[in-house]
Amino acid sequence: MRRWNHCSKCVSAVKVVVRCDASHAIGSGHVMRCLTLAAALRSRGNEVSFVCRELPGNLCSFISSRGFAVHVLPTVTLPRANADGSPHAQWLEAPRELDAQQTACIVQRERPDWLVFDHYALDARTEAESARFAKRCMVIDDLADRAHACDLLLDQNFYYDAATRYRGLVAPACRQLLGPEFALLRPEFAAHRLGRESRMGHVSRALVFFGAGDVGGGTSLTLEALARLANRKFSVDVVIGVNCRNRDVILNRAAQLPEVQCHEFVDNFAAMMAASDLYIGAAGTTTWERCCIGLPSLVIAVAKNQEVAIRDLALAGTVRLLGTIGDVTAATLTEAIRSAVQNPAALALESRRAMALVDGLGASRCAAALHEIIGETT
Repeated sequence: MRRWNHCSKCVSAVKVVVRCDASHAIGSGHVMRCLTLAAALRSRGNEVSFVCRELPGNLCSFISSRGFAVHVLPTVTLPRANADGSPHAQWLEAPRELDAQQTACIVQRERPDWLVFDHYALDARTEAESARFAKRCMVIDDLADRAHACDLLLDQNFYYDAATRYRGLVAPACRQLLGPEFALLRPEFAAHRLGRESRMGHVSRALVFFGAGDVGGGTSLTLEALARLANRKFSVDVVIGVNCRNRDVILNRAAQLPEVQCHEFVDNFAAMMAASDLYIGAAGTTTWERCCIGLPSLVIAVAKNQEVAIRDLALAGTVRLLGTIGDVTAATLTEAIRSAVQNPAALALESRRAMALVDGLGASRCAAALHEIIGETT
């Protein structure tokens, strides 16, 4: 495995453009991890901007509030054909050809050193068209279900077949950053990791989070499961995402339960994870944050791609995958919570396994890789 030095060959500041989206359907995870990479690059003196479509539930203003320029692609009212049958094509909410043209126009104007894509609806066709005006192209992916035209590929997930998953999907010369070693985590997660190695598995506080949009109503399902749990002896923190359309229902339901507190507009998620003993929620991109801090997790896949990405991690005994959101009932979730709470030794073991996978320095490693590759061409 190639190691990327934190202080690689001296390279002058590079210019990076990131193409990603957030919406009610997509969630916030892609934007959030790209912001983490952008912050790591900015800390090295680089210039980073974003290209995002103005979808319902977008995070364009949030990105701007973090000090990054956003090139906003307008909402499209044209027919959104899905001729290629891609399972995530509808996430684009625009014809693929139009999106590629609009992105290419921005990239042509910006002329970046790196163009970064993090979008399940895009593939080698858009990447190749837009990257004509950039020196290098990077793709962040989790699925390995389509071809990519890139110089660097990041898949931060844990897979037993990681070394071969992208065979035939990227060019032989494409460099691959594979596994949780490269997980894009903000620095505070590594900081909160300290002192958490000694988790004993006893649950006095649980954290509930089903993503920015609470897709599938997992938060309400969990509150129902907690209501069924007799003699509960732990408190519960419920995080309501920025795009949650079930907010009022959740607040009303939580108010009926003892020792349950709801939180909105959370900016201290790492601290909340570090203070918790059990996570109940969606799989998603918070997986690696939880692993870094060693937070034992009961996860429910709220999308097919989440189930694929978490399956091998569950087989490794690092998290407990309860199933997909449509298959998990309040009764089965109640029993899963009860079983976890009654087996602290098992939770402690899962915590140690998780921490062994992620040290929280992945964003720095990825930034170093971008610098090193550009350095080879200058």
